[in-house]
Amino acid sequence: MLPQSQMLIVMVIYMVFLISWGVYQGMKVKSSTDYSIGGRVLPGWAAALSERATGESAWALLGLPGAAYATGLMEIWTAIGCVFGVIFAWIVLAWRLQKEAQNYDVQTFTDYLAKRHASYGNLIRVLSSLTIVFFFFFYVGAQFVAGGKTLFTMFHLKPEYGMLITAAIIIPYTIFGGFRSVVYTDVVQAIIMITTLIIGPVVGFIYIKSHPDVYAHSITAALRTAGPSYTAFVKGANGFQWGLIISGLSWMFGYFGGMPQLTTRFMSIKDHRNAKVGRNIGVAWTIIAYIGALALGWIGIAIFGPSTLADREYVMPRVLMQIFPPYLAALLITGAIAAMISTADSLLILSSTELAENILTSRESDKRHKLTVARISTAVLAVIALGVAFLSQRSEVISKFVFDLVSYVWAGIGGTFSVIILLSLFWKRFNGIATIATIIVGITFTIVWISTGLEQKVMTARIMTFVVALLTAVIVSLLTDREKV
Repeated sequence: MLPQSQMLIVMVIYMVFLISWGVYQGMKVKSSTDYSIGGRVLPGWAAALSERATGESAWALLGLPGAAYATGLMEIWTAIGCVFGVIFAWIVLAWRLQKEAQNYDVQTFTDYLAKRHASYGNLIRVLSSLTIVFFFFFYVGAQFVAGGKTLFTMFHLKPEYGMLITAAIIIPYTIFGGFRSVVYTDVVQAIIMITTLIIGPVVGFIYIKSHPDVYAHSITAALRTAGPSYTAFVKGANGFQWGLIISGLSWMFGYFGGMPQLTTRFMSIKDHRNAKVGRNIGVAWTIIAYIGALALGWIGIAIFGPSTLADREYVMPRVLMQIFPPYLAALLITGAIAAMISTADSLLILSSTELAENILTSRESDKRHKLTVARISTAVLAVIALGVAFLSQRSEVISKFVFDLVSYVWAGIGGTFSVIILLSLFWKRFNGIATIATIIVGITFTIVWISTGLEQKVMTARIMTFVVALLTAVIVSLLTDREKV
């Protein structure tokens, strides 16, 4: 059987299983609370694996190995920033957010903010929901595009066909089962992802040691042979290199509660004991995954040499196809597609439930009516996002527009809402007016900062937005009387 046929069979079997598993979990959904936040009764292990699969998306399997392949040891700083952010979130925030979600009877991410700052709850609910839905809607479209490109690389399908296949996988079970289906399909995807990031490097080390035709027979030798820039952690003492280090570390700020698709997982955990279980699994998964992702990029240098791949972000599938038989490589590469799927379905259900719960229905609406509206919203947003993805493939203007909006998410949404979550949890003086001001200033600042080129010239918006949002939140809180707001 041809290698490509073997890969296709493995992937079809996996995708059929994934859809069936998602539909099965969806059969347990009985209310809008089940649909939007899993009834807040998820076991810690499920919430942790879902949060990790969603949080890393294609980044851990394509982006980070590709960056390690292109820059060598320098990419360690990005890994440190992300790992620190995840550890902080699980140790410091997860159990607190689980407790807050139960205390306030939370249905969605913005529902918590609205109930926590009840004096301006309705305005916070609408403003937060519209902001999140707008930006994450385009984020879903970007995931469809990424799925199309990956299938093109593996099977030479047109990217448009790949996007349709990606959408056909996630849309049915996401519409039917909502958050619950998304979480339990994420569990499967997280297991495949971590398996890939453990087995891949181990076999890769053995491969480069035992094959005489590789570029180098160890990672150390590969980095040293590739040149001094690949072995330096700092690359010198000038500002630009230190800027790269700071930029890498700055990824941590988005993990401080500001990414709604991740924070919702914390809120959905059943109880404090399960939050501890989730903490242990989430932290361990992250450390192992990031070591494996970096190692795959460096193994790529050892096998192929530096700068030989046309697209650095395909170093992971190229390495796996080199060191494994086709059927096993297909199963592990499925991890990359699984990562994209886990992000796309999570973003889709987040957007649709925020829209349904906070914009299209009232708090007094019947739960069955809310569930119906949520499912219809999911279907409509999915179709429109797929349409945007198709248009972005045909128009450079639309493609750039979508790319720019997605680039705002981690800084604008992550940095802004991280400040709001942190202060809501830890500062009694923080209030509703400050919440509204922080959202408006944080999002506006991010758009201006990135669109004017200051992101490249001065400092990454991931830091600047967090700092500006924090200053705004503190100043407005101090200037307003909490007893009246």
